Amino acid sequence: MHHRATSRRTLLTASAATAVVAVTGAALPAGSAFAAGHEHALRRLISRMSLEEKVGQLFVMRVYGHSATAPDQADVDANLKEIGVRTAAELIAKYHVGGIIYFAWAHNTRDPHQIAELSNGIQRAGLGQATPLPLLISTDQEHGIVCRVGKPATLVPGAMALGAGGSHADARKAAQIAGTELAAVGIRQNYAPVADVNVNPANPVIGVRSFGSDPEAVAGLVAAQVRGYQSGGVAATSKHFPGHGDTATDSHYGLPTITHTRAQWDELDAPPFRAAIAAGIDSIMTAHIVVPALDPSEDPATLSRPILTGILREELGYDGVVVTDALGMEGVRTKYGDERVPVLALKAGVDQLLNPPNLGVAWNAVLQAVKSGELTESRLDESILRILRLKWKLGLFREPFVKPSEIDLTVGTATHLAAADRIAEETTTLLRNEGGLLPLDRRTHSKVLVVGADPASPSGTTGPPTATLAGALAELGFTARALSTGITPTAAKIDEAVAAAAGQDVVVVGTYNVTAAGTQRTLVSRLVATGVPVVTVAIRNPYDVAQLAGQRATVATYSWTDVELRAAARVIAGAARPQGRLPVPVVRADDPKTVLYPVGYGLSYT
Repeated sequence: MHHRATSRRTLLTASAATAVVAVTGAALPAGSAFAAGHEHALRRLISRMSLEEKVGQLFVMRVYGHSATAPDQADVDANLKEIGVRTAAELIAKYHVGGIIYFAWAHNTRDPHQIAELSNGIQRAGLGQATPLPLLISTDQEHGIVCRVGKPATLVPGAMALGAGGSHADARKAAQIAGTELAAVGIRQNYAPVADVNVNPANPVIGVRSFGSDPEAVAGLVAAQVRGYQSGGVAATSKHFPGHGDTATDSHYGLPTITHTRAQWDELDAPPFRAAIAAGIDSIMTAHIVVPALDPSEDPATLSRPILTGILREELGYDGVVVTDALGMEGVRTKYGDERVPVLALKAGVDQLLNPPNLGVAWNAVLQAVKSGELTESRLDESILRILRLKWKLGLFREPFVKPSEIDLTVGTATHLAAADRIAEETTTLLRNEGGLLPLDRRTHSKVLVVGADPASPSGTTGPPTATLAGALAELGFTARALSTGITPTAAKIDEAVAAAAGQDVVVVGTYNVTAAGTQRTLVSRLVATGVPVVTVAIRNPYDVAQLAGQRATVATYSWTDVELRAAARVIAGAARPQGRLPVPVVRADDPKTVLYPVGYGLSYT
């Protein structure tokens, strides 16, 4: 079986190489340095493409289904409704798209072997075109709270957790593990790491997706992750240029404005992007935000020539691939219609147009813009050359297919899982520990009730958090039970938790984005009133501690994936020491000018 699979793959790879030779008239030589010969071959390839094929290369599109040719009927129906095709293979044949983005909700990411077969099916479709071309398959695998591929793949700590760990070596190792596993299933462009500096605690869209609030610290971790991902075989993508860290609006639902002056932008937002470019970043994603100091027209950055060409290309000297944030987001659709957005993005300096709401409208708009002379074909050629260079660099012209036999040797290995656990342990941050309650002593605090929020798993494969924490504490020798009280606990749920606390030695409460008006505060205060010691675990934003009172101890995990929660349990139980340090300041809830816990704060066990 193994021999047959390998032979089939070799045959497919050979046909891919033959196809490229047939189209370009020259094989693309092996090796990592980009040479004049490769450039010449790619330019010849572009010169032989039809205008429709060129337009298609610029698009990266979603598609429903676990298979490129035989998706479930519900996914066929969704594809017909949204794209006018039945399958990924039909999408490629009709629109010649240059890339496909995977989502869990589109049923692309069930398990590693299925993902690999989907990727191979997509590549077969790409190589079956009149101009055979491999596709660049991408996803948002930031880790932490944004994750499309779940277990059994290794889930490593996300950005703010790594910011709390503060180790460039750990950040690089986490990205290398993640990149290697993505590449093994055919995903070769990852929309990570986030390069936004989270200077606004009220930011609704970035938060713990950022490494922190200090631009230089973020820059160092971004560079480390760029090197890690790209050494693992995937193109890294720093986002969201020119910097989405200081917004109070979510660009999925509105158009945020950043009021930084040009000097503030240079000081706060630019350093991580400069560091990414210096580290050799393969792609940079735009932000659907308005920055009047950088472009007084108040166009979103995605559509801004002064920002994308003037600053990113000319000032920062970046000549890699520029990809838009998703074109279905409200932030980019507020000012212009869906048929204008892709044309304006290309005029601004974008190369890849990501996931338009209606591909037919967007694709035809670009086609017509070239036919009318608003866009030149040579402008398309510039972007296509950047995209093909990246595909070549990733080896997709030589070896577009992944080996099923190598998946289990790479994805979710014991070595990778152990590294993720070790890295997570160094991120857990202890913010309060009155009376030295932690680490819990099994002789005096053996009975533990775990209550709190159980948000949906980022990847659909972890949690729920209360059960994960209780299970991990049970494995460490405690008698632990879980009671899910939710993100907005009802009066009845709070009463149930208070009743369950009777006779317990300690209550652990998982908190999630606590607000002044939210009932999570009521839950904690009612539990504190029982006299049973309360430990709160902030499973997303570390800012929760500013909203709560009376708890004996507080731990921050920055994410509710199992790897972070198990690490927190080990810290609570004393099986590991808390080593994390806050990468953002925590300010008073009623007085944001007063800092409760500064950057770098974190308690240790004596």
